[in-house]
Amino acid sequence: MTAEATQKFGVYLHVPFCVRRCDYCAFATWTDREHLIDEYLAACRAQARTASTDLPDITSVFIGGGTPNLVPADTLMSIFRELPIAPTAEFTVECNPDLVDRQQMETYVAAGVNRVSLGVQSMVPHVLASLGREHNPDNVHAAVETIRDAGITRLNLDLIYGANGESIEDWKTSVESALSLHPEHLSTYALTVEPGTPLAEDVDRHPDDDDQADKYLLADDLITSAGLMNYEISNWARPGDECQHNMLYWTQGEYLGLGVAAHSHIAQRRFWSVRTPERFIKAIEKGSSVEAGAEELGPGAWALEGRQLAIRTSEGVLEEFVPHKVQHLTEPSNVAGKVKLSVEGRLLANEVSISLQ
Repeated sequence: MTAEATQKFGVYLHVPFCVRRCDYCAFATWTDREHLIDEYLAACRAQARTASTDLPDITSVFIGGGTPNLVPADTLMSIFRELPIAPTAEFTVECNPDLVDRQQMETYVAAGVNRVSLGVQSMVPHVLASLGREHNPDNVHAAVETIRDAGITRLNLDLIYGANGESIEDWKTSVESALSLHPEHLSTYALTVEPGTPLAEDVDRHPDDDDQADKYLLADDLITSAGLMNYEISNWARPGDECQHNMLYWTQGEYLGLGVAAHSHIAQRRFWSVRTPERFIKAIEKGSSVEAGAEELGPGAWALEGRQLAIRTSEGVLEEFVPHKVQHLTEPSNVAGKVKLSVEGRLLANEVSISLQ
C-alpha cells in the first residue's frame, strides 16, 4: 500500500434499486424490490453501526448503485450518522438527473455531501435509447442547476461511448454539452458487453473497438482543451478535484463496503457481501455475517497488482517494471523515474498491464 493510501479510509454504500435496468448493466440492481427499500436501508444502518467501532476516521464516502437518489434522502443520510466521518471527507452521491430535486439536494448537503456524480451517459436521445436509458437530456441541465444552487461545488458527469448508432458527431455533442456545464470532473467509459445482459444477447448492438478508440481520442482532446487533466484512463478533473474515493481503489487503499454485493479491502484482505437484498436483510436481522467471499494476495501478487493499477494513473510506475516491448506506449510522468501511459497507450492499457514485471 502506498504511503498516501495508508492515511486514508473510504466507505462505499450500494443502493441496489432502480426505476429501470439499463441494457448494459450487470451490477446488483433490481427494479422490482422497492417494497424492500425501508428494510434495506435500516439493515445498512445496522451494518454501519456495528462496523463503526473498528473504523478509523473516514476520508471518503461514495454512495453508488443502482440509483441512490431513488430512495428517501433523509433515511439514506441517516446511515452515515453511525460512522466516524472526518470533517474534511469527500462525500459523493451518484444521482439520476431525472430524479434530482432541491429538497433532496439540501438534505444531502446538510448531511455533509459535497460531491455529486450524475449518470448522464449521453446527451443525444437516440443514443440513450440504444443504451436502454430513459432520462431526458434536457433534465441534465436542470439537475446541474439544482445541484449548484444547493451549494455543491464538486460535480462529476459520467458518459458512455460506443453505443450502437452513435456517430462520432453524436459523441462530440455529448462531450461538448457536458463540458458546457463546467463540471470539475468528467468520466468517460467505453461501453462494455457484460455476460447475461440484454446487450450481450443482441450482437448487432455490440460496440466496435476502432470506433471506441476514435471516440476516446476525441474525448481526450476536447476535455483536455477545456482544462481538465487525465489522471486515470477514464477520468479527467481540474487539478485538486480528482475523485479521492476512486483513488483509494487505484492505490490499493482501504475501504469498507456496505450493502449488497459491496466489496471491502482491509489489511490486504478483500471480501464482498451477499448479492440480493433479501439475503442481506435476513443476515443482518439474524446477526449473521453478510460476507459471501474473500481473497488474500501473497506479497508478489500484491506488488504486481499495485503496479497494474498504478499504470492506469497519471503517476504511473517505475520505468524498470515496463518491458521494452511496450515502452513505446508510455511517456515520462511527473514523478522522477516513473512512466505513465501515453494517450495511445491508454487504448492498449490491458496489454501493457499484463506485461508489467
